Amino acid sequence: MDDIDSAIVRELQRNARLTNRDLAHAVGVAPSTCLERVRLLRDRGVLIGYHAEVDLGALNRHVQAFLHVQVRPMSRDVIEGFKGYVAGLPEVLAVFVVAGGDDFLVHVAVPSVDALHSFLMDRFSQRREIVGFRSSVIYQHTRNRVIEPL
Repeated sequence: MDDIDSAIVRELQRNARLTNRDLAHAVGVAPSTCLERVRLLRDRGVLIGYHAEVDLGALNRHVQAFLHVQVRPMSRDVIEGFKGYVAGLPEVLAVFVVAGGDDFLVHVAVPSVDALHSFLMDRFSQRREIVGFRSSVIYQHTRNRVIEPL
């Protein structure tokens, strides 16, 4: 990644809907050069997709939480099976397999605290591989929208 590639990635993270001409102007290269560089960034796996950001509240998902989950027995089959199950639930935004006291960190968004409780009781408490879980309600969050190469 050189400075031009980094600039292209930064601009696309800010606004993936930029036209090639506008992107080229923003990074100071010819449109043909920009088009080729974007293609190469996709081919190299640097750019892996484009998406629309959604307001969770507009989708009636006003409450977010992190769920800290421990599973047993600790095996690849159990981990992969649980990861697949959880990732398929509509309330789940992200699933992380982690080290430490917990085995999973699951990010969910639901309509209410009551809906979070129901989710935990209906979807988690009856799973045999889960030996423990706890939730942390998210009051606010901020994330970096532009990730710079290190």
